[in-house]
Amino acid sequence: MKLLDDLELGLKQLQEKSLQRRRRTAESPCAPLVTVDGRDMLAFCSNDYLGLAAHPQVVEALREGASLYGAGSGASHLVSGHSRAHAQLEERLAEFMAPQLERARAVYFCTGYMANLSLLTALGGADAVIFSEGVNHASLIDGCRLARAQVQVYPHGDVDALEKMLAASSARTKLVVTDSVFSMDGDIAPLPQLLALCERHDAWLVVDDAHGFGVLGEHGRGALEHFGLRSPNLVYMGTLGKAAGVGGAFVAAHETVIEWLVQRARPYIYTTAAAPALAHALLASLDIIGGTEGDARRVQLRALIGQLDATLTLERWNRLPSITAIQPVVIGSNQEALDAAAALHEQGLWVPAIRPPTVPADTARLRVTLSASHTVEQVARLAHALNALEKTT
Repeated sequence: MKLLDDLELGLKQLQEKSLQRRRRTAESPCAPLVTVDGRDMLAFCSNDYLGLAAHPQVVEALREGASLYGAGSGASHLVSGHSRAHAQLEERLAEFMAPQLERARAVYFCTGYMANLSLLTALGGADAVIFSEGVNHASLIDGCRLARAQVQVYPHGDVDALEKMLAASSARTKLVVTDSVFSMDGDIAPLPQLLALCERHDAWLVVDDAHGFGVLGEHGRGALEHFGLRSPNLVYMGTLGKAAGVGGAFVAAHETVIEWLVQRARPYIYTTAAAPALAHALLASLDIIGGTEGDARRVQLRALIGQLDATLTLERWNRLPSITAIQPVVIGSNQEALDAAAALHEQGLWVPAIRPPTVPADTARLRVTLSASHTVEQVARLAHALNALEKTT
């Protein structure tokens, strides 16, 4: 059958370029020590930055939520699926983000991908221009494509180039769209400069803080708190399956923006609401993130990041500079990155190899991610393994 032959050829080409991916099956809760495909491993690959995915308080809240609300929501939010748990979560998220946003309101989504599609298609349109960061996440790129707006891409972190684009635009609606923490590099967008440009040119600044929420800022309010930003021009997206440890995402912004999303965001309107039990569990996550335990976990995470920085002595490979939990080690070739990941796997260390198209050609890398649940000894083991491996390959 020709259709199947074409797909098989495509898969073969992926394999020849060392680009075919495989799934591993985890058999235990998300944690530094996991059982994967029947083998015990030390994992440096999850986005569970604060170690809340298996936190007893969060797990118990999930059980309690299921007993209160059942297994599913039964309908979309605008039909009958919007539960008291969803409403309470949105209220708490708005309160949590209020120091960074004027007249803050929040809306909960099933996934971060859905939140970004909703944001850009609802705020964009044929009369809008979207100015998109050069290495934005795929969900932002797809949202730009679906928005039916004109899209201009500015080079990574290039504020001067963006300023020229904004100055030359006469569009009534302008959106600057960026990740905060870039998921494959670990660096942080120059948000203060971007916000200043948006305020000057009457543009929205849409910030995808998937990897900053809960981690950055004194109280875990993410990149906005990290930089001390507050503005009505800000539209903030945070995911809740990474540092918050559960699932879903939210958008927080001025109350008028959120009401517009509720009325006009098709991915929100036409999707069954996430299980209320998840929202109930996230209330427990927020208690931890915003409390003294969250403070302690962020301190621990920063200490581990500093430890890895101090103990890696790489010469050929390149650890990208990052103050975040994402600590990439760029190797170069696809096959060498795969070989390095396989060698670490043999030592019981689970570190994924990331290859194009997720990252640019010839920048295949090991994407190391740290969690507050890691120990000093575990990070030392990883650093020793990476230092030794680089010298023997």
